[in-house]
Amino acid sequence: MNARNSIRSIAISAVLAWPLPVFAQEVQFKLDADNPELNLELQAASLSLALNSADDPAPQDYVASARADYRRLLTALYASGYFGGDISILVNGVEAAQIAPLDAPAQISTIQISVQTGPQFRFGQADVGPVTAVTQLPESFSNGAPANTGAIKDAVRVAVNGWRADGHAKAAPTDQQITANHADHTLDAVVEIAPGPKLTFGPVAIGGNTNVQTARVARIAGVPVGQQYSPDDLKAAARRLRRTGAFDSVSIQESQNIGPNQTLPIAINVVESKPRRFGFGIELSTIEGGKVSSYWMHRNFLGGAERFRIEGEVSGLGGLTGGVDYALRASLDRPAVYGADTDLFLRAEILRLDEPDYLIDKASFEIGASQILTDDLTVEAGFGLLSAREVTPAFTRDYKLFTMPLAATLDKRNDETNATQGHFLTLKATPFIGIQDTTRGARMFADARAYHSFGNNDRFTLAGRLQIGSVVGATEIQTPADFLFHSGGGGTVRGQGYQSLGFDRTANGQSFRTGGLSFAGTQLEARFAVNKTLSLVGFYDAGMISDQFDFGGETGWHSGTGLGLRYNTGIGPIRLDIGTPANGEDAFGTAQIYIGIGQSF
Repeated sequence: MNARNSIRSIAISAVLAWPLPVFAQEVQFKLDADNPELNLELQAASLSLALNSADDPAPQDYVASARADYRRLLTALYASGYFGGDISILVNGVEAAQIAPLDAPAQISTIQISVQTGPQFRFGQADVGPVTAVTQLPESFSNGAPANTGAIKDAVRVAVNGWRADGHAKAAPTDQQITANHADHTLDAVVEIAPGPKLTFGPVAIGGNTNVQTARVARIAGVPVGQQYSPDDLKAAARRLRRTGAFDSVSIQESQNIGPNQTLPIAINVVESKPRRFGFGIELSTIEGGKVSSYWMHRNFLGGAERFRIEGEVSGLGGLTGGVDYALRASLDRPAVYGADTDLFLRAEILRLDEPDYLIDKASFEIGASQILTDDLTVEAGFGLLSAREVTPAFTRDYKLFTMPLAATLDKRNDETNATQGHFLTLKATPFIGIQDTTRGARMFADARAYHSFGNNDRFTLAGRLQIGSVVGATEIQTPADFLFHSGGGGTVRGQGYQSLGFDRTANGQSFRTGGLSFAGTQLEARFAVNKTLSLVGFYDAGMISDQFDFGGETGWHSGTGLGLRYNTGIGPIRLDIGTPANGEDAFGTAQIYIGIGQSF
């Protein structure tokens, strides 16, 4: 076969040369069209050009690469819609196809690659089918559209996936007729699809697990045996298993053969993760002081992929805001307790909060369930008991509350610790009833965040956060002090003192400060990536509290602004923020420093 005559083309319109010397050889590349994108695609497809980066390639390596380049370059032309092209590859002036693989010259002086594209073809007949009633083939595969093999592949993929989504797991293309009409520069593409029978899920085989019980793996996966086949159900099964954290890898395979009664057997293979894990965190603020935390976690505590976690935290070290705070927490999460997407949780906490306005010693316990509604949306509900002693300058009291925590979280961020796109929303409501008195009410809180990046390589990121909360049904005195809202510090308004925004009150002849029954705050950041490691941040925060649940009555607000630096690491960015008050008598007169791991929000 004469390689120059394997495909034909029209006259050359332009020539682009790409000489690359390699030792004694020189590889020249010429394209007849002024098409930079196609030029790069062809060069990337060429093995001969790639040899220029190899160490001391032998002549036979060049001959073997040149012979392989015919098909590789032809495939690249077809992928761009050029079906009448002409390719010539000359090695020392001889067509590479005419050189035997083991008869390479002792020395190669030049390799000349010349590609004539010819005209770009368009689809004449474009037909893939049959398809389901709801399948929409891509517009790129239609009569008159620019023809290329990629469009044909996309159309076949959409057609097959449409049948698979309708339960036809073995849908596949069975016949194809692709004809290039060189006279009118059109391409006729006809592909026949065989849907195959509609199947239901058959038996599920579990493999690879050693410590996680087989029955639990199957229950967590939740493949609906006996129901109509759906590829989405298999994707969901894989996500459920990965979400437990108990497995390093999850593989789900469909049987090659159809089982009895039109069923499809499924095989699930897992690789278990190391069950134990621990970590720690450090934060520092010039006003709030230091905070250190650590946790230990077991990801298969009872043999059913249960996640047991113990964590401790000490904060306020060396701070100017009350004393030292302590917290010890434990939690147990058991997946798939009532259906594959419903998890059971148990949570216990013992803490001491030595804040500027109050001292609280508290113990609490919660039990509840979380339901995963979609990949991004989770809701949870539970019941809890808490017992606390609260001390303020005006009074000391003991109380016990029955609580019913409710929450919903929508998380569409592209990265939990360093988001650059997407949004996040969490809604929480905690009704509470006094066990020994008539205290009752509900604390509600919402936290919304949004991120948008733009510019070269998304180097600029705008991030915004809005927080709003309210306590209804109880007065300031009836509401536990840590249920009230304060403002100021790293989580609300940087630059302002920690919980510095509150209200002065008098009771039992003593003056004291208290938080508000409602709160609204915003944090705005502009982030600029200097390089892959360092980023600069400018921020503005503002917060407002009110002594009424509906933001009526007495109110107060403050704001802060400043600059920050982020140093990216494998566990998230190390954060340094320097903030100053932006309003009030000490506006721009003081500065506070915040250091931690992860973005501020």
